[in-house]
Amino acid sequence: MRAIFEKEPFGELERLITQTLLDVVKALAREELGRAKWLRIVARLSDRSYVQMRVAALEFLDTDVFNITPESCVAFLDPLIVSWDIDLASFGLQIVLNRRAAPAHLKKFEFVERKSGGPSVEQAGLQEFLKDRSLSGDATPEEVEFLKQLHSHNGRRPTALYYYRELQNLRDPLHFRRK
Repeated sequence: MRAIFEKEPFGELERLITQTLLDVVKALAREELGRAKWLRIVARLSDRSYVQMRVAALEFLDTDVFNITPESCVAFLDPLIVSWDIDLASFGLQIVLNRRAAPAHLKKFEFVERKSGGPSVEQAGLQEFLKDRSLSGDATPEEVEFLKQLHSHNGRRPTALYYYRELQNLRDPLHFRRK
């Protein structure tokens, strides 16, 4: 790692981290830009006026990792990002946002290994379930996506009836608590 950092002062890892930090703050800014109260909070946090902050926000949303200015960093990244940490073993990035300016104050990103998503015999039951309209006729796209995530880890192959029962379990209000 050290060799990569020394070879390129703004190398791949730094760009990845910087881009992720920018993406998080830009998404927050895009979501909240229409709210004057949010802009006033961020303006106060960065010692700027509301008008200055509005202009800075629009400029910030038009920038990228290669063209970001120190002023944009001071205006947005400094007041909105409380801390960030990277675990180099997993490339896990944790970003803590200012609670006064961000409804979701914790963002986590990870680089993780997943099993290959190639076609498997296991999915034959799901395909059969989806083809049989009497079983899957009213399944929503969100429910189908949930069913696609189900996998047997013991070598057994689920049938179409298994997926039908899982769909019924998913819909049963007794299985879930309200927020």
